[in-house]
Amino acid sequence: MTPHVDPRTKYPRPPWAKQPQESQPGMTGPMIPQPDHGEHSYRGSARLAGARALITGGDSGIGRAVALAYAREGANVAIGYLPEEEVDALETRRLVEAEGSRCVLLPGDLRDESTCVATVRDTVVELGGLDILVLNAGTQRRRDEDAQIDREAVLTVFETNLVAPLLLVREAAPHLTPGASIIVTASIQSFEPSPDLLDYAMTKAALVGFTRALAEQQGERGVRVNAVAPGPVWTPLIPATGWDEKQEHFGDNTPLGRPAQPAELAGAYVYLASEEASYVSGAVLPVTGGRHP
Repeated sequence: MTPHVDPRTKYPRPPWAKQPQESQPGMTGPMIPQPDHGEHSYRGSARLAGARALITGGDSGIGRAVALAYAREGANVAIGYLPEEEVDALETRRLVEAEGSRCVLLPGDLRDESTCVATVRDTVVELGGLDILVLNAGTQRRRDEDAQIDREAVLTVFETNLVAPLLLVREAAPHLTPGASIIVTASIQSFEPSPDLLDYAMTKAALVGFTRALAEQQGERGVRVNAVAPGPVWTPLIPATGWDEKQEHFGDNTPLGRPAQPAELAGAYVYLASEEASYVSGAVLPVTGGRHP
């Protein structure tokens, strides 16, 4: 039996060193401390043997942790990512292939409809089909008060977080057969929005509605649709959000006193994609360190 570990001290706690990153969604390399994606902690048990998964935003953070966990559960994966995140994507591929699974790299900006079309098409061609669609790619930036947000910045968030998932589902649906699964990355921001993430919180709330409506629609086809709602998670998106003091104390407002590491989210995505969750659809699974969604 594995000894119990105190969840308050299992991973590092804030405060964090100042480490701003200018680009979105940020890079893993400069982060202090380095995120845990499950490299040395996640143990698989063939729960997804033979499955074919597409994970958007799969180069780093939660996406990398999910890709690695899926590989250790026996799945082959394709990951979508921005071209400028190639270094992180190559590391994800290295981790996945070390488990004996395939990892197809699909660079592109999902704000472009043609990229959404090509991402699904190339996944199906390279992996021979599609069983699990993980809609994980997202972007956020700190916003000033009184909705002082440039229109183009708003459109970047909405097109990445909302429009792309719709288009990807449109393209993927014809390839999803009974037993397939769609998993959406929502957020604690869906239910407990922060004013300085005004537009991001709007999109995450909308994704909950999207998940529930799509679950009702796809249930008739035997396709399950669920969401994971993470609380604060230590990913490259955090130093790239534009926070200063808030970044130094990121995650200390949870009952456990720290943010999650990406590896602590992976099990939720494995469960929702597995046969253990065969009667779970339309659910929003919180992984929040004790904060109430």
